[in-house]
Amino acid sequence: MAMLSTFFRDSFFGRMLYHLTGHKIATHKEEQPGYVVPEKYLKGDLAAPARQESVSSSDSLTIPAEEAEKKELADGEVDDNGHPLGFETQEEIDEEVAHDVKDHGYIVVDWDGEDDPDNPYNWPLKAKIFFMLEIAFLTTSVYMASAIYTPGIEEIMETLNVGQTVATLPLTLFVVGYGLGPLVFSPLSENAIFGRTSLYIVTLFIFFILQIPTALSTNIAGLCILRFISGFFASPCLATGGASVADVVNIPYIPVGIATWAMGAVCGPTIGPLIGSAVTVGGGWRWTFWFMAIISGFSLLINCFLLPESFSKTLLRRKAQRLRALTGNDKLRSEGEIENEHLSVKEILLEALWRPIAISMVEPVVFLINVYISLVYSIMYLWFEAFPIVFLQTKHFTLVTMGVAYTSLMVGIIGGALVYIAIVRQLFTVKLLKGLPVFPEVFIPMAIVGAVLMPVGIFIFSWTAAPDIHWIGPLFGAGIYACGAFFIFQTLFNYMSMSFQHIYLASVFASNAFWRSTIAGVFPLFAHALFTNTGSERFPVGWGSSILGFITVGMIAIPVLFYINGPKLRARSKFANHY
Repeated sequence: MAMLSTFFRDSFFGRMLYHLTGHKIATHKEEQPGYVVPEKYLKGDLAAPARQESVSSSDSLTIPAEEAEKKELADGEVDDNGHPLGFETQEEIDEEVAHDVKDHGYIVVDWDGEDDPDNPYNWPLKAKIFFMLEIAFLTTSVYMASAIYTPGIEEIMETLNVGQTVATLPLTLFVVGYGLGPLVFSPLSENAIFGRTSLYIVTLFIFFILQIPTALSTNIAGLCILRFISGFFASPCLATGGASVADVVNIPYIPVGIATWAMGAVCGPTIGPLIGSAVTVGGGWRWTFWFMAIISGFSLLINCFLLPESFSKTLLRRKAQRLRALTGNDKLRSEGEIENEHLSVKEILLEALWRPIAISMVEPVVFLINVYISLVYSIMYLWFEAFPIVFLQTKHFTLVTMGVAYTSLMVGIIGGALVYIAIVRQLFTVKLLKGLPVFPEVFIPMAIVGAVLMPVGIFIFSWTAAPDIHWIGPLFGAGIYACGAFFIFQTLFNYMSMSFQHIYLASVFASNAFWRSTIAGVFPLFAHALFTNTGSERFPVGWGSSILGFITVGMIAIPVLFYINGPKLRARSKFANHY
């Protein structure tokens, strides 16, 4: 009960009640009778030591770059330190905060000790598990919308009087939409003013509402526009769901926690066609969107009441506001509030829109990983068009049993996740807990294994999709591919998260989301033509899929390059951690 009470207090609805009732409902310990204000928040002369302790703690986790690497990051306007706007290092931001503390006499509000129960890192294990399940369900409840309507494409073609490619366009626009969303929502989610939960709830509400006119669409233009907007507002949980998990999981367990969440994220698009098949048969293509309204509405209801804020800078900002009201001491500030004093509108826009693009252009590691994961993603979406050809036209499945065939991808993902979690726990978690050094390249051997599994799965799928070969063959190939794809996703994401300074991670992952979604969204548009023009009567998707298989064989060189030359690439990087 204590856990649910805390979750409700810090939920979106709990915060609304808190403000509407004049801070009488969903109150915090600082507002309870008998609360004793810590002495450091009552004396202004303790401001500097308090901040010095905070800065030294932050600096211990930050590996400063060499001075030569801090110069000339990009052309354009520069800040007071000689850096292009939007590219300050974490060390410089800490110095600016420390100067403000000294100049203005601020007292920095922090947690009440290492065991403060309000710190998400100190939540009980069952609370962390419940929170991660909420994030996973939220992600799945919007992610499945990408491909849920694909089993009804034939019906849409007939109802709206359009061709195959045009009927596939709403899938493309949805995927492109949630590729663009992170450019806006990722930086906002890491600002103390907004945090995670408010963005999740507001955007989920808009997504839920949009499903109603989408289900009622009478022309393809309206359907396309609504799908693009829906994708845009579906993106926050896709872009920052992993960050929410990292908010509550200690560093040694982050890869395991994110992999657990990712199972829900990656399985979403594979569950979509299964549900879409059953719903289309039972009620027609419009009911796929009514179903999305129901599932997203249910997710909205639960998360509105029980999804707490987890971003520490937002929680400390609220704590500082409560302490200022309690003590009347206007010098009390959270670190996030002090950082925001340095952000102009121009810098916020540069961080949101320019930094992800700039990093992908000047960082070979980010560029290559973006290209690789875009290809992995693209093949998965391409198969949303290949499965009907294989299982409906060639194997003569019904629409519902064809939808069940998509679960082969889910089985591969779950199997890959179980193997990945067991291995990464030994290679990463156990070593960190023992105090042993761990470098980003620890993830690359598994990435190489995944890189090999993917073309193997593609070739099995390609050349067993014949009328006279048992249907288990292409399902087996799809499962192997999905297992390899999960390895690639998780290992390369963790490689990036360890390689780059944490201040740049939102931009790094926003860049990846933009690349993979934009490229992958386009692939289904030419999928039908690809398979039709290259296929034979016996092997309708043989050469079409094999072309992609040959490309993935060549891409094996990317994780091998990172394994051999990873330290050299990081040494030349202006944004990377230097071990």
